[in-house]
Amino acid sequence: MSEIAQTENDARREVTLGVLATGAGYVIWGLSVIFYKQLEHVVPFEILAHRTLWSVGLIALLIFGLRRSAHFAELLRDRRKLATLAMTGFILGSNWFLFIWAVNSGRILETSLGYFINPLMSVLAGVVLLGERLTRPQIVAMALATLGVIYFTFSLGFLPWISIYLAVSFAGYGYLRKITRVEALAGLFIEVLALAPIAAAYLFYVSAHGGSGFGNGDWLTDLLLAATGPMTTVPLLLFTFGAQRIRLTTLGLLQYLVPTMSFAIAVWLYDEPLGQGQMVTFALIWAGLAIFSADTWRRERELRRVGAVA
Repeated sequence: MSEIAQTENDARREVTLGVLATGAGYVIWGLSVIFYKQLEHVVPFEILAHRTLWSVGLIALLIFGLRRSAHFAELLRDRRKLATLAMTGFILGSNWFLFIWAVNSGRILETSLGYFINPLMSVLAGVVLLGERLTRPQIVAMALATLGVIYFTFSLGFLPWISIYLAVSFAGYGYLRKITRVEALAGLFIEVLALAPIAAAYLFYVSAHGGSGFGNGDWLTDLLLAATGPMTTVPLLLFTFGAQRIRLTTLGLLQYLVPTMSFAIAVWLYDEPLGQGQMVTFALIWAGLAIFSADTWRRERELRRVGAVA
């Protein structure tokens, strides 16, 4: 086999591994709805506290086990990045908490809508905060998403604040992480460390007053609470591994696995009501996402073609 053919085979293998890893990460995130539903008898804030502390322990092991401690040590010397990561930690924590609360309150469809809207909110953040310009198809996609949210608001009779907050908070988190260039694992470690004192204080308080769901003889609950750490960290590692090996367009299309799975689980597994308002809203959002994805794919093809000619 020639050197060129071997190089092409290696490149295809890397892309295949990237797609599989990223897809697996997104599938785990999608199935997390079922996972957290098993903990609906536990107070959401306690679930968040356990998710934080178990993640701290697991990420610490990974950082030193994978020899990433140099990234972490370098990060500790940058006060500006530490302050930003503390802020993103609290944004991420609020997003986690609302997601857990919504899932255990029978409002999975609203979380699904939020994560469908999220990519479009990220585009809007790019326009408002980074001065990026929208193409005409992107404007149409944003308009359809906006119409969907407005229609959903009128059909519900109140603002779908869960969907909006999940989308806006994660878009804001993504923007701050984009402008704060840090290694993914070290950055996440700082974020959960910022939440850890509050989580530890809360668990100490509820344990002292006999209100903890952990350590009361229910081994399954204890196991699930401990598993919140891997459920947080493993998908992130898979995502980080895969994102380095595949195109942005592929990554963008794969991310719709999460809200699509949440939507299907909510309707088919947990029998959440799917009325006309939700159906029209999701149809508008899906149409907007289809236009947005097609435009992104077209523009990336053009860039690759120009690069090949150059």
